[in-house]
Amino acid sequence: MSTKKEIIDGLIKAYWAEIETIMNYLAHSVNLDGVRAEEIKKALAREITEELNHAQVLARRVKELGGTIPGSTSFSATQSSLQPVEDTTDVVHVIKGVIDAENQAIAHYNYLIKLCDDVDYVTQDLCITLLADEEAHRTVFSGFLKEYISEKS
Repeated sequence: MSTKKEIIDGLIKAYWAEIETIMNYLAHSVNLDGVRAEEIKKALAREITEELNHAQVLARRVKELGGTIPGSTSFSATQSSLQPVEDTTDVVHVIKGVIDAENQAIAHYNYLIKLCDDVDYVTQDLCITLLADEEAHRTVFSGFLKEYISEKS
């Protein structure tokens, strides 16, 4: 059976992932160049607001459970596939990076859902809601990727 500390630690890990996603989405929503990049930039800009909301919800839940959200010196980046590259017209790199980040988030929320089972239904419900959002984000960007891949065929 999981402990409150394990749940808080998992929530903090999810919080940091959301913060890192915001940073990378912001970078790409500004850095991408080209006419074909415009729709991706707009989608990323919209996602920033949703990811910020996720981070805020996670932070509140950590506090409700008696934990404390750490400051920036505790941050450690992990999203290597979502890092900006020199070629600011490489839209496919960005789309694949977004899908990878969403897959990581989905896996972590699934982990948290199982961790909370029969222990913390409030956190479990919150993670189910966030999981649904991340799956929807992944679907949007998977659709973008299909379009880009079919154009290259």
